[in-house]
Amino acid sequence: MSLSHGIGMAILGQFVEWTIALLAAIALFLSLWIVVPAPTLLLLPLGVGAPEVSPFLLLGQGLLLGLALLLGEAPVGYGGRPSMLWLFTLGCATAGLVLSSLPLLQLPAAVRRAEAQMQGGLGADYSNQIPAQVRPWLRSHPFILADLVRGLPQAAVSPEEGALPIAPQRQTVFTPDGVALALDFYQPPPSSTQQSPRPAIVTIYGGAWQRGDPAATARFSTYMAAQGYVVVAIDYRHAPDYRFPTQLEDVQTALAWVGDRASDYHIDPSRIALVGWSAGAHLALLAAYAPGGYPLRAVVNYYGPVNLAAGYYDPPVPDPIDTRAVLESFLGGTPEQLPELYRRASPIFSVGPGLPPTLLIYGQRDHVVKPSYGQQLYEQLQTSGNRAALIAIPWAEHAFDAVFRGPSNQIALYYTERFLAWALRPGP
Repeated sequence: MSLSHGIGMAILGQFVEWTIALLAAIALFLSLWIVVPAPTLLLLPLGVGAPEVSPFLLLGQGLLLGLALLLGEAPVGYGGRPSMLWLFTLGCATAGLVLSSLPLLQLPAAVRRAEAQMQGGLGADYSNQIPAQVRPWLRSHPFILADLVRGLPQAAVSPEEGALPIAPQRQTVFTPDGVALALDFYQPPPSSTQQSPRPAIVTIYGGAWQRGDPAATARFSTYMAAQGYVVVAIDYRHAPDYRFPTQLEDVQTALAWVGDRASDYHIDPSRIALVGWSAGAHLALLAAYAPGGYPLRAVVNYYGPVNLAAGYYDPPVPDPIDTRAVLESFLGGTPEQLPELYRRASPIFSVGPGLPPTLLIYGQRDHVVKPSYGQQLYEQLQTSGNRAALIAIPWAEHAFDAVFRGPSNQIALYYTERFLAWALRPGP
């Protein structure tokens, strides 16, 4: 009986030891994507997600390291030396712990730089210019660990009405050649402190100009509608069936449609901002900077391309989406074949005086749109006398806000909502 019991305990011990080793190896594999760029589109979600769940990885690896140390006396091999498996577990857990701590270690400095950018671009007192009735809806801190666990608010919270669900209302706009495009309206809840007409945010989804629909921005749209904005998520036709400038024309058509029907949706037509992501950010910048375009109060660019010829000649390394193929699909050829079209399609060449304030948000580890192009646009805007702020997130990849509650998006939202509240405040 005692022999059987001893054998059983030995087998259980080996099982526990191997389980801890396997978990430590998996956690290290995930943590590696915090510093290793994804070489293919298939692996890109790992590069995007790993930094955003790094606090969970940090906690898990800390627990695994603690268990490995507790078992330090148990897994002993021949000659009284620790077993190789135990040393392997210890090494994986320690390395993973270091890697997964990197985003949190960089976070305080990233927030300080972001705040300095906001004050430098919008004015040292920009936060004091945000209307008092908007401030209760703004995030209290750039990063809240509890929000990473429980998630960010998903429904409007009105002091008068309590929690109210926000559902989009689908409408259709027709282009001049008769193509139907969808628009999703997100109406904020009634509020005695925020009267109609309301400011509006028009959102433009990304997808390499080839895919997507207005529902792609639903999470952001719902979140911002909860703060009292009318949010309009618009659509555009996709490459390669439709080449540029069709996509820009679709955005301009949608903006004109919203402006013409502003009173129907309780929108103040003089207080509209554009927010775009990736390819959608590119279209948002072009629409905001176009001479004679719809008069916008602000534009927010989440990791959008700004100089397409430069992006063609100097793509990221690695290049998981095949940047050159994407650009050729969008524009119909190479920069050598279509130099003027590449120039017209590049927002950086539309920069001049008198543009709406611009917020630029880039991950410094972006391997789809190189963040250096965002820096170049920021410098060009400054040189031309425009108001602009650049939020750089050191650990973030492209599309980091796919993890909506992650550290990167918490920081991005903190400054996006303040930028929009400042830019869309009543008055000129």
